[in-house]
Amino acid sequence: MKPRFSHNAYFLARYSHLRRFHHSHRRTFSSFLNNIRSNYYGTSASSLGGSSGAGGGGGGTGDSKGNAFLLPGATMATILMLGALHARRLYEDKKIEEKRERGIELEFHPDVKASFLGILPLRSISRAWGSIMSLEIPVWMRPYAYKAWARAFHSNLEEAALPLKEYASLQDFFVRSLKEGCRPIDPDPCCLVSPVDGTILRFGELKGSRGMIEQVKGHSYSVPALLGNNSLLPMEPEGKDESEEEAVGDKSHKSWLRVSLASPKLRENISASPMKGLYYCVIYLRPGDYHRIHSPVDWNAMVRRHFAGRLFPVNERATRTIRNLYVENERVVLEGIWKEGFMALAAVGATSIGSIELFIEPELRTNKPKKKLFPTEPPEERVYDPEGLGLKLEKGKEVGVFNMGSTVVLVFQAPTANSPEGSSSSSDYRFCVKQGDRVRVGQALGRWNEE
Repeated sequence: MKPRFSHNAYFLARYSHLRRFHHSHRRTFSSFLNNIRSNYYGTSASSLGGSSGAGGGGGGTGDSKGNAFLLPGATMATILMLGALHARRLYEDKKIEEKRERGIELEFHPDVKASFLGILPLRSISRAWGSIMSLEIPVWMRPYAYKAWARAFHSNLEEAALPLKEYASLQDFFVRSLKEGCRPIDPDPCCLVSPVDGTILRFGELKGSRGMIEQVKGHSYSVPALLGNNSLLPMEPEGKDESEEEAVGDKSHKSWLRVSLASPKLRENISASPMKGLYYCVIYLRPGDYHRIHSPVDWNAMVRRHFAGRLFPVNERATRTIRNLYVENERVVLEGIWKEGFMALAAVGATSIGSIELFIEPELRTNKPKKKLFPTEPPEERVYDPEGLGLKLEKGKEVGVFNMGSTVVLVFQAPTANSPEGSSSSSDYRFCVKQGDRVRVGQALGRWNEE
């Protein structure tokens, strides 16, 4: 006869074992936090003049034993987020690096994840995450949290303008300024510098009437769609005659009407540069990068457009799986002129906060609850100076800031000589960066020589 064992007794034994394991580890974790807290406050007290005596020390010990230390929810969420993002980044970077070592160029390929992202309320999620990132972190824990972030995303904490304890929240730390001299600006007047720290994704010359930029191999998007239908972009079809030019002028009259009336000098300056080509450069900012936006040249910003679009992620995987990523996402576009013609800077938002701030227009608010029913409605537009002079932005000066990792797209005119195809003139603009290069604010993206 086989002995019978009660299943209830078996599970109770297992349950009691798990309870003992849980309580022991909880006590260990609480002791660890109490030790950190006591060490921090002990150091602070000694720096202010030492302890208040043995009696005070005994009272403090009793209080520490009697009061439970509660870890703020925002801090715990931050720690979990850092760990998850770091693990994911390491895995994806490894896969991408393996493909590049084998010489495989990544192509556009939509997947199920991209379709799933399309139905998520990413704008609401980003606003909620922004609220969490804005919560104040206990002073004693700020150095630990920011060092963990820096280790996960390779940030250089030595460049921060303030001590780590001065940044009250992760958002304050994320948009931090740098020490004077950390980003020297190339003084060469014949160069255009990087407006941000980041990675060069794409660059080149725009050709043809549509002005397409390759998002990834197998898919491109048009510059007019990125900058807006009312863009001041001086695009002209190749090989047109005078009759075609007149037709194009009549067709684009409405798009020029508002700015022409408000800024009569703008159209004249851009139309007077027939020898200058159009170029573009796409720069991706990682979460660990310095996230302030600087002016790439001395120029006058005439118009600002705010597109209240989606907030898809803009990482490498997203560029391969989401169609028209930069056109779909929320973005702020600045357009104007510089000494060589047209200049546009598009700051593209992304998931997680999704906020873009302009120092030249502090009242601008992005990622607000959408009131528009249709995403095809025109963007919010503002003409900065009705007199046609615009806002003067000096080379290297701060223009705005991202509250999370994102992308900047530069579109500009630069010197291009009227030389036969295949030849090169000394005055031609040439990029001095390569795809995949890491660049910093103030570093030259391209140069040209004065004839």
